[in-house]
Amino acid sequence: MNFNLFKSSLWALFFTTFGMLIVPGLSLAKSNIVIGLQQEPTSLDPTSDATASIDGMLSHNVYESLTTVSEAGEVLPALAESWTISEDKLTYTFNLASGVKYHDGTTFDAADVIFAFNRAMAEDSVNPTKKIFKVIESVSAPNSSTIEIKLKKQNAFFLFNMAKGDASIVAEETAANNNTNPIGTGPFKFASWKRGDRLILVKNQDHREAADVALEKVEFRFISDAAAASAAMLAEEIDAFPGFPAPEMLPQFQADPRFRVNIGSTEGEVILAMNNAKPPFNDIRVRRAISHAIDRSEIIDGAMYGKAVPIGSFYPPHGAAYVDLTGVYPHDTAKAKKMFEDAGVAGMEMTLRLPPFPYAMRSGEIIQAQLAEAGINAKIEQVEWGFWISEVYKKKSYDMTIIAHTSPNDMGNFARGPKYFYGYDDAGFSDLWSRIKTEADPEKRKLMLQEGQKYLTDQAVHGFLFQLPLLGIFKNEVKGYWSSAPVLFHPLKGVSVN
Repeated sequence: MNFNLFKSSLWALFFTTFGMLIVPGLSLAKSNIVIGLQQEPTSLDPTSDATASIDGMLSHNVYESLTTVSEAGEVLPALAESWTISEDKLTYTFNLASGVKYHDGTTFDAADVIFAFNRAMAEDSVNPTKKIFKVIESVSAPNSSTIEIKLKKQNAFFLFNMAKGDASIVAEETAANNNTNPIGTGPFKFASWKRGDRLILVKNQDHREAADVALEKVEFRFISDAAAASAAMLAEEIDAFPGFPAPEMLPQFQADPRFRVNIGSTEGEVILAMNNAKPPFNDIRVRRAISHAIDRSEIIDGAMYGKAVPIGSFYPPHGAAYVDLTGVYPHDTAKAKKMFEDAGVAGMEMTLRLPPFPYAMRSGEIIQAQLAEAGINAKIEQVEWGFWISEVYKKKSYDMTIIAHTSPNDMGNFARGPKYFYGYDDAGFSDLWSRIKTEADPEKRKLMLQEGQKYLTDQAVHGFLFQLPLLGIFKNEVKGYWSSAPVLFHPLKGVSVN
């Protein structure tokens, strides 16, 4: 193992760790890791809370789903070790892994899958992405190790969706308490949660793949402040910060031989969301004017220090179906000002509610100034994450906000109607999305995804800002962490410190 302790070929340093003298060049694996996170969740149950950090910490670590997804985006077996699909692509038969137990020692079987799916599909379901279950006609168990799922219609994303944290399999006996005491079947078990500070997982020694898990203990520390995150990394209090909030500090870490800097991609479109159901944002002229008032280059330079890719649609630039629509609403302050005047909203005060993430707060301050130049007074309200979830996401109590939507294939949120916090309701797009989901031909689906991007951009449903990059700082000893994030979860099974 190389700790990068050589300053020249003539000098070597010796470190005392865990009561042992460590000589550079000898190998000693560390069994614990401390990981920094910007966002602390409000709950520990991915089947009842939309907070992305729940997936980042717990999905496919504490909880498991029928399928999982690789870093390359490939659907792989998880609790279902294999499956078959009927010729009409409406019936999926899953063969469940054998000998699986929950962390409390109880046995996993097909009855748990039926419970978890019925719970997600129920009328009173609080599952944050329960729309992915609407395509399901029935869930049955021919025996304790087999699940048969029949769909109402073909769905091109079904197997991928079954890997989401929202589709985690939970037991009826423990589901009600998973928000504070999560019980799953994954390679790590929940140990403790000190709110406002840290959450700890420990290795599940009884997991079927325990031999492949190097880490014995995983400690997540919640640090939303960019300066505090930098200080903690530089002091080596943290081993890894995969979503580092301070892009301005990257050059310093790149020059420091103790660390490795990663700049990867995510599925996260950062948008200036507008409440389409609320005046004046129900007026397309206002939404288009705001799009012209925005200068993406200034936002990316100022908020992300140039470490982001601009977007003009709701689709990741690295995706095969991406269409570059960044030129549809070129930055034009004079034009935006005239459009605001024509729409009768010149001089109007609008509220910009911002969650406590550096990318959102920094972008918001720049957009506030840009809107002011165009004659709009955007009043910034910085709110805590729990407040944002409650008031913005659930109650739709906002004018504008800035958020990164990190779920794959989440263009479908625009088809959820006015109940979703966008407030967007368009039958034409809903019909298009329905056709996208049922199109089995990849090339035809690609063309329809491109059509969907153009449709939403034409209506200026939101201000499209940039694709959220995955900026990561890691000690050199940390290996196996994904460099990009095709999904919300970050599997720790392959991570080591050595």
